[in-house]
Parts: sequence; structure tokens; C-alpha cells
Amino acid sequence: MSAKPKIMPPLRSDKEAEDFVADADLSQYDLSGFKPMHFEVEPKSASLNMRLPISLLDAVKARARAKGIPYTRYVRLLLESDVARHRHR
Repeated sequence: MSAKPKIMPPLRSDKEAEDFVADADLSQYDLSGFKPMHFEVEPKSASLNMRLPISLLDAVKARARAKGIPYTRYVRLLLESDVARHRHR
């Protein structure tokens, strides 16, 4: 009888995830809750400049910091998510 699979630890940032998978044997973990991901690696050839209230920018930076990603990536993820959600309606 095989050992019960380990539960994945919480990975709160890209760095934590990278460090974990660099050393872990993922075959020992329960991956049943994982979902397929699609990464579209498209060159970033356009830029966006916008003016925001400092309170909103501070809140965006805080959310990005909590996720362990740069705030510009967080804003891009929000935009991509919203566009994708409305594209499939």
C-alpha cells in the first residue's frame, strides 16, 4: 500500500513556488486540486500610462505585494482577467 500523498504547502509568492518546486518531489504530493493553466507569452509591445488617485495606487501595490508579484503585473492580470471574463459572454 502506498503512502498517503502530502498536502501542498501554501505558496504565497512566485519566489516561494520556485524555491519549492526546485527541491520537492511533486510525485509525493496530492495534485488532484490543480487546474490546467494557459500562459500566453505574447511580447509586450504597447504601454499604458494612466493617472490614478494615490489611495488606489497604494491599494493596488498592497494587493500585488500580498500576492508576491510586481504591481504592474498585477494590474495586467486584472485587465486580462476582466477582458477574458467578458469575452466569453
